[in-house]
Amino acid sequence: MTMPYLSDRDSFHDATALIAEFGEHASFEAAARADRYRDLGNHLNFCRWRQIERLIVLMSIDEWIGTVH
Repeated sequence: MTMPYLSDRDSFHDATALIAEFGEHASFEAAARADRYRDLGNHLNFCRWRQIERLIVLMSIDEWIGTVH
């Protein structure tokens, strides 16, 4: 799994807010938001929400991935 690129803290805050609101369905909500922005032709927000979707999936697994400092 590739690590998602987060350009700022707001992406992390959005991911945690979606998890708090939608629980195990948070990644589906992030994907739906990405799809809406893609349909609107807004590639920047499409990419942002896709990365948030990947972050939510990454946060939901119980294993360490990558280097632990």
